Amino acid sequence: MSTATPDRVGCTARPQVDHKDGTAQRPNLVDMSTDVAEPHLLPTQPPAATGHVVLDVVVPVYNEETDLEPSVRRLDAHLATHFPYSYRITVADNASTDATPTIARALAGEIPAVASVRLEEKGRGRALRTVWGASDAAVLAYCDVDLSTDLAALLPLVAPLISGHSDLAIGTRLGRGSRVVRGPKREFISRCYNLLLRGTLQTGFTDAQCGFKAIRADVAKRLLPLVEDTGWFFDTEMLVLAERSGLRIHEVPVDWVDDPDSRVDIIATAVADLRGIWRVGRALGSGTLPVAELRAQLGRAPLAPNVPGVPIAMPRQLVRFAAIGVASTIAHLLLFLLFRGVMGAIAANVVALLLTSIVNTAANRRLTFGVRGGQGAARHQFQGLIIFGLGLALTTGALALLGHLVPDASRAVELTVIVAANAAATVLRFVLFRAWVFRPRPVTVAETPRTSENPA
Repeated sequence: MSTATPDRVGCTARPQVDHKDGTAQRPNLVDMSTDVAEPHLLPTQPPAATGHVVLDVVVPVYNEETDLEPSVRRLDAHLATHFPYSYRITVADNASTDATPTIARALAGEIPAVASVRLEEKGRGRALRTVWGASDAAVLAYCDVDLSTDLAALLPLVAPLISGHSDLAIGTRLGRGSRVVRGPKREFISRCYNLLLRGTLQTGFTDAQCGFKAIRADVAKRLLPLVEDTGWFFDTEMLVLAERSGLRIHEVPVDWVDDPDSRVDIIATAVADLRGIWRVGRALGSGTLPVAELRAQLGRAPLAPNVPGVPIAMPRQLVRFAAIGVASTIAHLLLFLLFRGVMGAIAANVVALLLTSIVNTAANRRLTFGVRGGQGAARHQFQGLIIFGLGLALTTGALALLGHLVPDASRAVELTVIVAANAAATVLRFVLFRAWVFRPRPVTVAETPRTSENPA
């Protein structure tokens, strides 16, 4: 491999220098010391990348004049030492208003493997789509500028893509083997977000928003035009589309240390994510996304048709769940009024909610999620009772708070509070039913290797 010049966009990893005679040479791949076991098992020159840059790592930045230079130098040093293929680091400036673009251009002029791109509009998704779409690399990746993820995971992240084993790869902070240092608030938000994805979009990956991902260029060429989001939801939308298209997503447990100076607006991001979930779910339900076509062209093994475990489309589930929920709420209110005459408000609520929850779980098991027969019924009811406990905490807590704030509240006010708390409990129940209790286990046909004659 030849060494790239500073003004060249397509760069290769810089050769190391033999300190004995001062000559530049590429280290032998078999003897090369890396952060992963047995690096010699990797191919020395992937066919898809011959004559091109193998890896393009994009670093999206916005007003990062303090962290940009040390982070890029650290990333370049790691790749030059531990990555056995040609690479490029592309700094994608998202309309920064400080000295970030000047620093990015200076780094690109000094370090052969660094390039810089300036965008006049903000948005991480916009930056990734722009740079990935124009890149000539075989594998496209990105990492956050704070380098919260240990770079030792970079080669394990992209190796399955280089070899052709997988189509996308993500770092996960929530998988077994991950080691994470961050505050309880961000941990809670992250886990709730991924639980919400599993409950609404039926996802199988564990961590949608870790800023450490990679994708094969041929796959990106097909997926990127279909991803609408230009902000933080870009990752999630791309992963959902890939998973529904039958692509293989490789997960790498990472060591991750939270950046205390993170500038992510949690509230604005959460609202945007909820809108994105609704938009993608609606598109999947209406069939406007060509997942069947993508699965036929890129997917590894289509789901076997008409077998137990294939998930029912979410819109149909929502309609059935809502109908059962309305009936359960009415029954809950009637039972509450019935028992309220002989016991206190909280006791009446407990009894009414327990009875309706048992019936609700059985009805959703049969009608919403299509589970028939007695196998697993006891387990489903036990899990339903756990969800009942969460709903009980919401409704009882609301009544207790009402009793504390308005001791002489009328029955009408009590019913209003119960209805509001029930609405929140209903949303929680659907998410947990779909993501946990009745989560299907897809049955797949035998996997067939993809070739140019048989892309599926």
